[in-house]
Amino acid sequence: MSASGGTRAIVAALAANLAIAVAKFVAFLFSGSSSMLAESVHSLADSGNQGLLLLGGKKAKREATPQHPFGYGRERYIYAFLVSIVLFTVGGMFAIYEGIEKINHPHPIEAWYWPVGVLVFAIVAESFSFRTAIKESNEIRGKQTWTQFVRRAKAPELPVVLLEDLGALVGLVLALGGVGLALLTGNGVWDGIGTLCIGALLIVIAIVLAAETKSLLLGESAGLEEIEKIKAALVDGDVVTGVIHMRTLHLGPEELLVAAKIAVEGHDTATEVANAIDAAEARIREAVPIARVIYLEPDIYRPEAAK
Repeated sequence: MSASGGTRAIVAALAANLAIAVAKFVAFLFSGSSSMLAESVHSLADSGNQGLLLLGGKKAKREATPQHPFGYGRERYIYAFLVSIVLFTVGGMFAIYEGIEKINHPHPIEAWYWPVGVLVFAIVAESFSFRTAIKESNEIRGKQTWTQFVRRAKAPELPVVLLEDLGALVGLVLALGGVGLALLTGNGVWDGIGTLCIGALLIVIAIVLAAETKSLLLGESAGLEEIEKIKAALVDGDVVTGVIHMRTLHLGPEELLVAAKIAVEGHDTATEVANAIDAAEARIREAVPIARVIYLEPDIYRPEAAK
């Protein structure tokens, strides 16, 4: 995992969601509320998602093999993408189906104190989980806005947990609103409408997660700050006089590939160039520790090659 904080946030979310899922399902059995059933499935799906994130983090730690020479760092992206699919299908689509069913066949909520009590408990538990995710994210977010953090983060776990917890809290408020209106009006249709809103919310979050993790799966470059640090570390002003062009690629959240063509003078000897390359690699790793794989190609600078 990118940081112990990421793991702590996932474990906190997993513990909260398992407890909440059981409580919601019990409330559904006593009350017959479709919002409670949708929310119990939502929490169960979230629990499975946290399990997927933990599994992806474990698999990503495997050593590189001849078949996978750059390692398994992208396993974390794959499992994060699976989370978005589970959230869309098991969470969102099920809630949509259940909401339509309840609107077409409404029935009053029984034992109202069960769903209301469980929803209040769930809001408190999810708030603690959300607080943990926010605290751990703030340690690595820096000056980025929350939107920038979710869009630019190379480690997918914290953005996933943040969006899941946010969706869970909003979903709980929607469920509480649906149940409350159904109780006040005596019309079970409101419970179905609340369930539909929960489904729509989950689908939106799933689409956002899928879009961001798809970008990571396709391969993203280092951030602008890291790119500038690498370029500065490459040039020594003696043998290496400039960077002709450079490409970076995240092999995983903490593994960066750097490939660059560097400019050297025509009169430099092979030994001088080789020593300069070794020194440049050392400077890059010192400036950007996640630069694990570095390929540098020396060349005589020509303007047409600097593309």
